[in-house]
Amino acid sequence: MEITEQLEQATETAGRIESSINRVLVGQPRVVREVLLALFAGGHVLLEGMPGLGKTLLVRSLGRCLELPFGRIQFTADLMPSDVTGHAIYDMREERFRIRRGPVFTSLLLADEINRAPAKTQAALLEVMQERQISIEGKGFQLDPPFMVLATQNPVDQEGTYPLPQAELDRFLFKILLDYPGEPAEQELVRQMLSGRISDTLDVEDLAPLADRNRILEIQSLVRTLTLDDRVLDYAVRLVRESRAFPALVQGAGPRASIALCHAGRARALLEGRDFVIPDDIKAVARPVLRHRIMLSADAEIEGRDPEQLLSALLEQVEAPRQ
Repeated sequence: MEITEQLEQATETAGRIESSINRVLVGQPRVVREVLLALFAGGHVLLEGMPGLGKTLLVRSLGRCLELPFGRIQFTADLMPSDVTGHAIYDMREERFRIRRGPVFTSLLLADEINRAPAKTQAALLEVMQERQISIEGKGFQLDPPFMVLATQNPVDQEGTYPLPQAELDRFLFKILLDYPGEPAEQELVRQMLSGRISDTLDVEDLAPLADRNRILEIQSLVRTLTLDDRVLDYAVRLVRESRAFPALVQGAGPRASIALCHAGRARALLEGRDFVIPDDIKAVARPVLRHRIMLSADAEIEGRDPEQLLSALLEQVEAPRQ
């Protein structure tokens, strides 16, 4: 099959998945698209938003459309690493130790309120995210691809939480901000809920499976082959390097952010039906790639500036290559 035909089929599949989820998760088209970009780029996502904005519904809908197993861990202060990864238990009847696999053995994992668990439990999950492997009692278990973690945290209720260190935040491809839907979208959401077209029990059985594990792996493989011109790569690297010298930031992004920009830019090119990356692809993914990898200076925080304002200024300052 020629690359053009493969691309057309992949773009069509991605578009149908996106449209299907948008019918269920009303009023969050940007969030749905960014999650799909992360999936096709092979990365993990940190979702930040208030309760009740559909984070669980999003993951369940994604699992249903992709025919992938879905798991969920509710992170709490007493959660242990073995509660995430699994552990060995002694079987009295067989007189031997047996491995009990934890909830991380899945394809789509919702790590709900990840910052409520202590650092050692967070680290257990983040190690799995990086290595796609779990060690239990000295035995290694490889996770079957695709494997994607969607971790959530509440931006306002910080009592009793353990914020993720910057080195651990860097393992997430995207940090996606969930906001309340606009008034027309919220009216439509309430209308559909009252009419029964959307279930308040997060039932996604009405969604049709649109792709399977093999199809997702094919799309991920295709994304890695899309053309990335040296000028576009240079633009991505300059954006990241400029963040380290930006006056309002005490910490900029590292090399992993440059790689993330290129991976995510390729995924966006696929969703747009192109076999090459343009500067606008890099610009479109810059905010979710960079917002959790920068740290504001004390003066910037006192002035009331936020990461979104500074990232906008950074994008204006760094000149993009002309197409």
